[in-house]
Amino acid sequence: MEDIYFNLSEWLNLAARWIHVFAGIMWVGQTYFFTWLDGRFSEMTADNAVKNPDEHVWMVHSGGFYVVGKQPRPQHLPKTLHWFKWEAAMTWLSGITLLILVYYAGGLMVNEHMEENTAIVIGISLIVVSWFIYDMLWRSKLAKREMVGACISYALLVLVSFGLTHIMEGRAAYMHVGAMLGTLMTANVWLRILPAQRTMVAALHEGKEPDLMLAARAKMRSKHNTFMAVPVVFIMISNHYPVTSYGDSWNWVILSVLIVAGWGAAKIIRRA
Repeated sequence: MEDIYFNLSEWLNLAARWIHVFAGIMWVGQTYFFTWLDGRFSEMTADNAVKNPDEHVWMVHSGGFYVVGKQPRPQHLPKTLHWFKWEAAMTWLSGITLLILVYYAGGLMVNEHMEENTAIVIGISLIVVSWFIYDMLWRSKLAKREMVGACISYALLVLVSFGLTHIMEGRAAYMHVGAMLGTLMTANVWLRILPAQRTMVAALHEGKEPDLMLAARAKMRSKHNTFMAVPVVFIMISNHYPVTSYGDSWNWVILSVLIVAGWGAAKIIRRA
């Protein structure tokens, strides 16, 4: 009976990890592709100094040639409008499944000097509460001062990293920071980006002028996702390198530094 349970746990772990990695590849890839695409249109507008609705981005991939245009202001809707949302949902659901299997049920949350139930409650609470703090911060007036908001967000991340590494094992602490950031990214898609897009689409169907402020806010949250994605990927692979990451006595400092490095990498990639 014990062997059956072990094998089932292994298969569930493998399936969840497989889905998590592949869904994450699709989600992050799409996010950065559309960021790159938007950047190309921004360059065209800057070069011409005038918004030209006839501007297009020409691309070649595999055996096909593609011409992509962008409407400066949404004017009409095609018969089929493609939405990108399930990649985010599948990445988050599979990630939470892994968190439960490997840490909450797998006995990797704490060492002999820590209290497991306390660590689990704090970990779950953090994942839930972090969204409300982040959302409140970036819906406040600080959203107009992006650098200030980023500095406050980073300070909170450092505080969380420090606190978690003293409540749970380093590996579990790293994964909970990753789960927190992944939850923020997913909530951005489902609670801020998609509703804004649906509201704009509804306005077009009703023959009204869509509110472009909604587009700007959604774009800001998508930008946040591109910055959060790089540290999250590092955290995903950090469990293979305990000596240089979570196993070090200064693990929270290492994580804090690598979050900044990830943000710097994201800034470079966004401009590429």
